[in-house]
Amino acid sequence: IPASRQKAPKPVAPTINEAKAAVVGASAVVVSTDGSQPHLDPPVPYLPIFSTIPNGETLIQDTLNGKPTIAGITALLQKYMSEFHDENMRLSQSKASGDEILDSFYTLARKHLVPFDKAYRNKPVFPIREDDSVFLSLASFREHLLADTLQYAFDNAKYPEKLFIGAVVQNCFGKVNEDGSIDASGKPCKTGRQVIGKNKKGQDQTKVSDVEIDKNGIEDFCKQDKYKKYCESGQIRVVYVHETESLGPAMARYHASKLWGGETYYVQTDSHLQFAVEWDEKYRDEFKAAKSTPKVVLSSYPPGFSPGNGNNVHESPGARLCFCETKVEDPNPIIRINTGSSYNGSEKYPTQIPFIAAGFFFTHAEFLVDVPFDPFIPWCFMGEEIALSMRAWTHGWDIYAPRKNLIAHQYRPGRMGLPKFWGTVGRLYGRPGMNTKLQGSVIKRIKNMAGYPDATLEKIREEKIEFIMEDLEHYSLGDKRSRDDYLKFSGISVDKKHDALQCERIVWCNQGTKE
Repeated sequence: IPASRQKAPKPVAPTINEAKAAVVGASAVVVSTDGSQPHLDPPVPYLPIFSTIPNGETLIQDTLNGKPTIAGITALLQKYMSEFHDENMRLSQSKASGDEILDSFYTLARKHLVPFDKAYRNKPVFPIREDDSVFLSLASFREHLLADTLQYAFDNAKYPEKLFIGAVVQNCFGKVNEDGSIDASGKPCKTGRQVIGKNKKGQDQTKVSDVEIDKNGIEDFCKQDKYKKYCESGQIRVVYVHETESLGPAMARYHASKLWGGETYYVQTDSHLQFAVEWDEKYRDEFKAAKSTPKVVLSSYPPGFSPGNGNNVHESPGARLCFCETKVEDPNPIIRINTGSSYNGSEKYPTQIPFIAAGFFFTHAEFLVDVPFDPFIPWCFMGEEIALSMRAWTHGWDIYAPRKNLIAHQYRPGRMGLPKFWGTVGRLYGRPGMNTKLQGSVIKRIKNMAGYPDATLEKIREEKIEFIMEDLEHYSLGDKRSRDDYLKFSGISVDKKHDALQCERIVWCNQGTKE
C-alpha cells in the first residue's frame, strides 16, 4: 500500500501468506546491463511496501549455493521476517513465556540466518569494488526524519552517484489482519510516552495515544523528482518490517548489513542525521590519512541538531571517544561509551581511540569479512558498542576519531514522546517489562565475550541459558590481539567484587598520542 496518510478505507497490501514464499519487503538494486555484475539482477522494487519478488525461492537457493543476488538476499530476509511475524502473533495470543519467545527466535535464526552466514564466512558476499563507492547502512524505527536524512546525504555528497543505501524500515504500517492484509485507516498505531503535564509532586505525567500510520521515508524521498533517479537507478535498497518484528538496533543493523552490494566503503549511521558538504569525500580522505589504513575504522558521537536550526552542518573539531562507564541503575548494566577531549584543529593526522560508536562509523567493506554482524543479539539496546569495539580491535582494526564533525545527530530525550522498540515488545507480548526480561538473558552473550565475571560459561550453564552462546565463535573476538590487551588499551579492569568491568581514565586517548 502507499505509505502516505490516506483516508481511503482499508487500503490493502499483498498478504503475508501470499508473500511468504518469496518476500514481504522491498528493495531496489542496479540492473547490470553489461553482465559484469550479475548479482545486481533481477531488480527489486523499492515500492510498494511488501512487494513480492518473482522466483524468490529459486533466488534464495541460488544465494545459499554460492550465487548470491541482492534479490535473493532480500527474499531470504523477508521470508524469515514473515515466519517471525506468524510466530509473534501465535506467541502474543498464547501469552507465551520469555523462554518460549527466546526459543522461537533462536529456532528461526538457525533456520534462515545461520545458513546464509555460513555460506559466506571468511569472504565477502560480493566482490569488493575499489571504485570509492559508499554503502550507507540505515536502521530506522518509526522514523519521521528518514526522508530528510536521505535528502541531506545525497544533496551534500560530492559523488552522489557512488552512494548506495541499505535501509531497514521498521514502521507501524497499520493493523495487520488475520489474512495478512493491512488496514491503514484511522489511528491504528501508538505514540511513545508523551509528557502531558505534571502531577502534584511536580513529576512528569505521561500518556500513550493512538495515532495514524507512520510516514514512510522511502516513499517520501523517492516520490520527489529530484531524488527519484536514485531510487530508479537502484541506489536505494530497503527491507520493510512491521514494528512487531523489531528486535532492537543491533538486529536491524545486522539486516541492513546484508543489503551491502560490493561497495568500497561501509558506513553505519542512525537515521536522523544531517551531513556536511562533500561529507563522503572528506571521510574518504580522513580514512586514508589514518596511519593504520586500510584496517581503519573512523567513529564518533556527532554533535546534535534541533529542528529549525538549519540544514547545514558546521565542521567543528571532532571529539574523541575516550570515556566509558557502567550505570548500575540500568536494568541490565553493561559498559557504555562516551566522548572525551576534542581535537584543537592543528593535528596533522587523526589519532586512535578505543571505542566504536554504533550510531556512526566509516570503514572499508573488508570489515564485514573480519567482523560480521551478529544475528544472535535480539532485544539489546546497550552492549553493541563495546562488542563492536572489542571485536574490531582484536581482529586487527585500529579505531580513529575523525578530526572534524561532518554529520550532526538529533538526540532524543524521552520527553519527546517518540516510540521506542521496547514499548512495541511490551504491547506485543502483553507485559511492559518483557524486553528487559528477554534482553537480560541475551546480553550475557556480549558480557561473556567481554569478560564479565557474572557471565562465565559456567554461570550461563547454571542459568540454563547456554543457547545464547549459539555460534559465538564466529561473532566473537579475533586472534590478532587478545582481550586482555584490549582491556589494558582501553583502561578497563575487571571488578570481581561487583561482577562488573570498571572504566578508568584513558590519558593517551584524551591527549591524542597514538597515531
